[in-house]
Parts: sequence; structure tokens; C-alpha cells
Amino acid sequence: MKTLSDEEMEAVVAALADGRKIEAIKIYREATEQGLKDAKEFIEALIPKLVEKDPERYEKIAKSGGGCSSLIVFAVLILAAGAAVLQA
Repeated sequence: MKTLSDEEMEAVVAALADGRKIEAIKIYREATEQGLKDAKEFIEALIPKLVEKDPERYEKIAKSGGGCSSLIVFAVLILAAGAAVLQA
């Protein structure tokens, strides 16, 4: 398993500071050749550590909440409501 270089870790941290979680996962995956699940787990574990260390810098990512999964759930609920209206 490859590890992140200092420059790659800085890129991950910078992406997270800007609230770009998906970009951070992408950088990690490319650098380490890990799968999506492992990369996501790494980033998810890293976020609370960064927020604890410097809450102001990582404010965007700390407030982002559920991320993509929340958006997917919302979309499914909207589609279900639309389907129910069409059937009525």
C-alpha cells in the first residue's frame, strides 16, 4: 500500500479546508491507489481530527453534514412524492 507524500497530504488538507471533500477523496485515491471505500473512510476519519486541531480553518467541511448521502436521500424522497402524485 502506498502512503501519501507530504505534498499529497497538503493537497488533501487544502481541499478539505475549502470544503471539497470529494476532491480530497480523489487525491487520496490517486496517490495511494486505494479503492473508493478505503479512501472515503480515510477522509471521514481525518475530518474530525482536522476540525479538532483548527475548527476555524475546517469550518466548511465541519458544517457540511451528511454530504452526498443526504442529497441522495432527499432526491429519492422527492421522486417518491412525485410518483405518488402521478398515481393519484
